Amino acid sequence: MFDVDPWTLLTIVALGVVTVVTRGFFFMSSKPWTLPNWAQRGLQYAPIAALAAVVVPEIVMTQGALIQTWQDARLFAVAAGLAWFAWQRGVLGTIVAGMVVYLPLKIGLGW
Repeated sequence: MFDVDPWTLLTIVALGVVTVVTRGFFFMSSKPWTLPNWAQRGLQYAPIAALAAVVVPEIVMTQGALIQTWQDARLFAVAAGLAWFAWQRGVLGTIVAGMVVYLPLKIGLGW
């Protein structure tokens, strides 16, 4: 019914084994395992760094190059979102404030 290449099958099985071993690694030990303090401190910043690595290029770049004009709806949306967050400290309001500024500029003015 299916014509499966042996290398593809081997790759799928190997990836499955790697996934199970890496995710189950902490359960295989009989004694409790804790991260060193320096690693725990570093992991506190990992979500912020990952979010910045994804979001910042989307704000300041177009087609792989820095934006060349201030007439970009994303800049004003970010400013509105930051202002809302500084004022209210709410994530949902930050998203709504940014989109309320972004959509009219993008759709209405074509920025």
